[in-house]
Amino acid sequence: MKKLIQNKTSIFLVSLIAVTALFGCKHYLDEQPITQFGTDFVFSTRDNAYQAIAGVYSRLVGDQGYGIRLSLYYTVDNDETQGPTGASDNDRRDIARYAATAGNAQLNSPFNQLFTGIEYANICIANIPKMAQYNGNDATAKQLKRMHGEALTLRAQYYFEAIRNWGDLPANFQPAAEIAAANPLPSRVNRDTLYNKILDDLLAAESLVPWKNELSSIGDPVDERITKGTVKALRARIALFRGGYSLRNTSGQMERSADYLKFYQIARDECNDIINSGQHALNPDYKNLWKNNVCAHAIADSYGELMFQASAVGATGTEDTKLGFYNGPTVGSFGNKSINIMPTYFYAFDSADLRRDVTCCVYNVNADGSTKAGTAITAINDGKYRRDWITNPVVSPTNAVQYFSLKWQIIRYSDVLLMFAEADNEINNGPTAAAYNAVNMVRRRGFGKSLTATSTVDLPAGLSKSQFFTAIVNERSFELGGEGIRKYDLIRWNLLTQKINDTKTALTVLATGAAPYTGLPASMYFKTNSTSDDNTITGGAWANSFYKAAPSSTPSGTTKITWIGSTITATGTSSPLGRFATGFTTNKSELLPIPQAARDANPNLSQNPGY
Repeated sequence: MKKLIQNKTSIFLVSLIAVTALFGCKHYLDEQPITQFGTDFVFSTRDNAYQAIAGVYSRLVGDQGYGIRLSLYYTVDNDETQGPTGASDNDRRDIARYAATAGNAQLNSPFNQLFTGIEYANICIANIPKMAQYNGNDATAKQLKRMHGEALTLRAQYYFEAIRNWGDLPANFQPAAEIAAANPLPSRVNRDTLYNKILDDLLAAESLVPWKNELSSIGDPVDERITKGTVKALRARIALFRGGYSLRNTSGQMERSADYLKFYQIARDECNDIINSGQHALNPDYKNLWKNNVCAHAIADSYGELMFQASAVGATGTEDTKLGFYNGPTVGSFGNKSINIMPTYFYAFDSADLRRDVTCCVYNVNADGSTKAGTAITAINDGKYRRDWITNPVVSPTNAVQYFSLKWQIIRYSDVLLMFAEADNEINNGPTAAAYNAVNMVRRRGFGKSLTATSTVDLPAGLSKSQFFTAIVNERSFELGGEGIRKYDLIRWNLLTQKINDTKTALTVLATGAAPYTGLPASMYFKTNSTSDDNTITGGAWANSFYKAAPSSTPSGTTKITWIGSTITATGTSSPLGRFATGFTTNKSELLPIPQAARDANPNLSQNPGY
C-alpha cells in the first residue's frame, strides 16, 4: 500500500507505464517506450496514450499476477483441483490448504500488483478524457475513447480480483497523488460500494469500447485488446458476485444482499446482449480450442470464444507466465506438476464427455519430449496448459525455460452462455427455453455433438429451479475446470464448505470402491512408448478402461499403474485426502488475510474475520 500513499507517485508511475509498455503487451501494441515524462507529455498524443494503456494491461501477468500466483496459487483447493504435495511452508502450499497467515510470503506482492494496476488505470482514466483529440468524431477520438473504456474495464478487473480474495478494500478511484493529499491512510470500504462503482464504470465503458466487428471502422486491428463483448461479460460476472454470497467483515458470516435479484438481472441482460450480438461463438472442438489455439500461441480466434486473455511475453517473471511449467504434465525433469486433479473430479465426468481428457491429463512426458508415461490417479495433472502441446514455437524437451508466454484465459464465451442460464433460472424461478439452449450448446460441444441440433446429451426437460441450478453448478465445473473459476463460484453460491466436505467423503468412498464407484479398476495399463495424448483404448494410450475392472494379468506392451486404492486416502501430504483443504474453516477461509506488510504501511486496514 505504500505506493498508493506517496506524493509524486503519479509522475513516477507514468514513467513506469512507459517502460513496461515495451515489454508487457506486444500482442496489444507494438510501440517503442518513452522515457520519464509527466502526464502532460504522456497524454499529449494518441501513440503515447497507447503506451500508457499497454502498461495497464501489463499488470495482468508476471509472477505476481495471472502468470502464476493469482491463477494457480490462489484458486485451489476445491472439488476440481488441489495444490502441491509437501509440508506446510508459509507459502504456496499453505495458501492452497487454507492455512495462510497474514505473513504468508505469497500474499503481499500480488496484493500490491493489483493496486499498481488500479493506479495505472486511474492515471489513464483521469488524463485520457482531457486530451485535446478526445472530443472529436474522427478515428483518433474513437481510439482514445476506446482506451478510456479499456482503462475503466481493467480497473474493474483488478478491483474484482482483489475483492474476491480480500473482501472490503480502500476506494482508490483517483491517482495516488490526489488520494495522498486528501486521505493518505484510507480505511476499508464495504465491497458492495466498490462493486457498485465498478459496475457503473463498466456500464460507462460499454459506450466507449466498440464491438469486435466495429474495430476496422475506427482504424484498430482485431487483436487481444478489450472489446464491448469483454466489457459486458466482465460486468455480468461481477454482477453475479455482487448478487452472491460473501464473507462479511461486520458479521463474520456468509451473506448476500436482499436486492440480489437486481444484479442477476444485470448479468442476464449483459449476457443476452452478447449472445444476440453475434460477435462471439463457441469453437466447435473443445480440444482444438486448448491445444491448437491457446497452447499453439494462436493470435487469431475466428470464433471469438476467447473474450478476455491475459497475454504474456518476454520470458521473465515481470511480464510472462509459468502456465505449463508450474502446472500441467512435466517433460523429463522439467516442470513442477503442482496442480493435481481430484480423483473424484475425474470420475464426475460422463465417460463420453470429451472435456475430461482435456482438463485431466493422465500422463507425464518422457525426456524425449514425445513418448508419454501414465500417472497414478493420485497424480493426475490439470491439462489445459501443457508443455507438450506448445507450438509456434515448440519448446524443446531439453530446454530449461520456465516461461512459455501462454495466455491465461479470464473469460470465454462458454462462460457467458452459462452465466446467462444461471441468471435466467434465478430471475424466472426456473429455466426458460433460452436458458436450456445456452446450457445445451455448451454440453453438446463437450460431447462432440453439433452445437445446434437436439442431442441425447441435452439436459432433460421439466427441471425445477433447484434442479436446473444443480445442473449449472455441475456444468460450470465440467466446462471451466482448472481455469481458476471454481473456488470463487462455490463461494458466491455459499457452497464451498459443502463441496469440500463432500469431496473428502467421496475420496474415502472412492478408495474403497464402494458405490457409486463400484467396478472401477484397481490398476491401469499404459501402453509403453505411446506418443498419444488420447485416453481411449483403440488408438489411444491405455490398454484398459477407466470404468471396468482391470485385466487379471498385465497386457503385453504396457506398464502397470496403481489406480483405485488406499493411496487416495493415505496419511501425509502426498495423498489427495491427506493434504486436501486441511486448514479450511467456515466463515474464515472464504477470504485471504490482508497481508501484514500492507497493514504495517497503513494501520487503518483492519484484518479479515478469523485471522
